[in-house]
Amino acid sequence: MRVLVVTFPWKTHLFHLVPLAWSLRTAGHEVRVATEPDLLGSVTGAGLTAVGVGSGETMAERQRRAWREKTMPTPEEAPALGEPAALFDLRPDRERLDWKELNRLYDTLVVPRAWLANDTMMDDLVEFCRQWRPDLVLWNSVTYAGSVAAAAAGAVHGRVLYLIDVFTRMRQDYLHAMSLRPPAERVDPLRDWLSSWAGKYDCEFSEDLVNGQFTIDQLPEPFRLDYGLTTLDMQYVPYNGPTVVPRWVMERPKVPRVLMTFGLSSRDWPELGVVSLARIQEILDSVGDLKIELVLTLPADLQRQLRRVPGNTRLVEFVPLAAILPTCAAVVHHGGIGSFSCSLRYGVPQMLISQALDAPLKFQLLDRIGAGVSIKPAEVDGPGVRAGLVRLLEDPSFRTSAEGLQQNMLALPTANQLARSLDELVASHRA
Repeated sequence: MRVLVVTFPWKTHLFHLVPLAWSLRTAGHEVRVATEPDLLGSVTGAGLTAVGVGSGETMAERQRRAWREKTMPTPEEAPALGEPAALFDLRPDRERLDWKELNRLYDTLVVPRAWLANDTMMDDLVEFCRQWRPDLVLWNSVTYAGSVAAAAAGAVHGRVLYLIDVFTRMRQDYLHAMSLRPPAERVDPLRDWLSSWAGKYDCEFSEDLVNGQFTIDQLPEPFRLDYGLTTLDMQYVPYNGPTVVPRWVMERPKVPRVLMTFGLSSRDWPELGVVSLARIQEILDSVGDLKIELVLTLPADLQRQLRRVPGNTRLVEFVPLAAILPTCAAVVHHGGIGSFSCSLRYGVPQMLISQALDAPLKFQLLDRIGAGVSIKPAEVDGPGVRAGLVRLLEDPSFRTSAEGLQQNMLALPTANQLARSLDELVASHRA
């Protein structure tokens, strides 16, 4: 069959989809990956066939324009909006988000992000789908252009999650709260936006455009929220891009190795960085006497701005996570899609310093399971990071719990197994 993989132009989100695309290709399917021009080199660099859709504006340029035009809150403004506690409540009988909270989330987060990630590629993607006629469209879970284009071309489609599914939690709360409002007050900006695009291509809105006809989840069971949706499991397989593994990575470390990485955002989108250079310097000063090998990933220009680098620290611009994490005793990271999932796969105790949308849930679950510790970005300081690292390194229960999560993940179906299930699923939908 013909399979189209769709993602908005953000490299780590593409990397999350690459192993599944490979599995479908090696199973004999014709696979293409549609994204915007900024990401086409990364698609072809992964050995996949690329389809360019949308504008030449990069995601970073688009995001900065949205901040200038005040259509989205800046990183400085976002914390003032607060976190709706009910969104991150793990109790089965939790209270739903109220109407006021939901409207704020939709107005400041959900719908503006949907515009930002999708509008420029929508027309080109629909045109391509109607010409190529894919049997199956797999779309990154915020790349709704994939669901609209699939509906316009009559293809089966599913979303691929990259985080704990807080989007569905918000959506179900929204529909519930809306049903309790008087008919004249039942506004739904996400439905209105998707309906507008779907109507342009002679399609009707349905919740399938929001949730897909099915969902693929690559996180192990403890990080799932049950919504009664059709969900296909797949174990996370890391892809870190074309890279060469440095020789020192393969040498057995003489003392516990700790990786500290804050992702590509510190290089490509410094506005989104979770830890400032001043805080990184403070962390280095605080852990400099520990008997560890600290590997810190940092762009070269920021490395040159550090005032002091302890003898136990190795500075690198990049290191493939799949190569280094199996050698690590602990990892400090920003909770991104790759660093979090890769740490789970290799059973490494984690320290999360994250402002990701699902970060509060990750914080709670890691603490409950005993596989890691967390610090809110606003509360980061050198002594706090040092104390957390010492806990991870000296208490063996963290490693035991992390290895338990590793086994949960490795018990999930492989991408090759999922590829066979997708064959059957598409056939059943066609029937």
